[in-house]
Amino acid sequence: MKKVFLSMVAFALIFTACEDEKNDVIEVQEVDMSDFYVYTDSNNDLSSKSANSKEQFKNCFTMDVLNKQLDANPGLAKKMFDVEYHTRQFIASKSNGKGKPGGGSGGGETDIDVLPINDGLGAINIPVYVHIVLPNANDVTNSQVQAQMNVLNDDFSNPNTNQLPSGATNFVNDATNTGITFTLANTFRYNDSRSSWGTNDAVKSAYPPITPSTHMNVWVCNIGNGILGYAQFPGGNASTDGIVLLYSSLPGGSASPYNLGRTATHEVGHYLNLRHIWGDGRCRQDDFVADTPTSDGANYGCPSYPTVNCQTTDMTMNYMDYTNDACMYMFTDGQRNRMRAIFASGGPRATMAGN
Repeated sequence: MKKVFLSMVAFALIFTACEDEKNDVIEVQEVDMSDFYVYTDSNNDLSSKSANSKEQFKNCFTMDVLNKQLDANPGLAKKMFDVEYHTRQFIASKSNGKGKPGGGSGGGETDIDVLPINDGLGAINIPVYVHIVLPNANDVTNSQVQAQMNVLNDDFSNPNTNQLPSGATNFVNDATNTGITFTLANTFRYNDSRSSWGTNDAVKSAYPPITPSTHMNVWVCNIGNGILGYAQFPGGNASTDGIVLLYSSLPGGSASPYNLGRTATHEVGHYLNLRHIWGDGRCRQDDFVADTPTSDGANYGCPSYPTVNCQTTDMTMNYMDYTNDACMYMFTDGQRNRMRAIFASGGPRATMAGN
């Protein structure tokens, strides 16, 4: 019944949003929201093993947290619809008509335009507050924090096309520099005896975010139950905005093969409005990005190329999959456009970029 009701609500939201846009003074391309969704399949159905197990799966808990937040806050679905509408509207207004601003199976064959330099945003720098919450907060060193910042800046800046398999020529034009950088604003250390924090935002309640409208807050702690990290999508409550990382996932940590800092890259992707590359719905759902292939689920380890699902070749090296840290190394142009759009005027993270 919940899914039927949500479908009815979605159609109502679409109608309302379209009516509102008739009065908008900015003329843009028509925005198609027919593929939009909020609730997803639970990651528990896909991955539940410990990060300390020899059979560990990369378990991001972001979508599970989103489902719980949607249950607890009836207004969140509308907020997320508005964020998505604004995202697609901005991309459509700036694009040259090549590729769709929203979803699409893509299959890695759809080449879309990067938003032009004159998209009005320029270089985007995100100041970061890091909160280390452990029985001994010094167990995570300053050098590890800086190494994590370096990984974020490298991952969001380098296309890494040289790392693509020789046969992956269809992905070469998709790999991108996002134009987003990160600067460490401050590190806060809290000695707290609690051994684990779970995924109910308890660590954020104990140590609230600092100016989340202008800074990305990152909590580094022991989450528990093998969870490597989770993030909050744009549009959520300011009091819980930010990302939470397993302390041992930072560079040099013990969560091998997830200890090169790519958990942070993955979770920041969610924080900047990216879905998992398989859409958290098998072949029937999309991640709203036209140049990422449809897939039926997450990939793990270091898959051989090509890995084919849903009659397309999976982009297993994308940061929004679940492969080993060493085997993920790209965002796409479409993902870049989605992330940058949320910093535009009227977007959910506009104040962070000074817009």
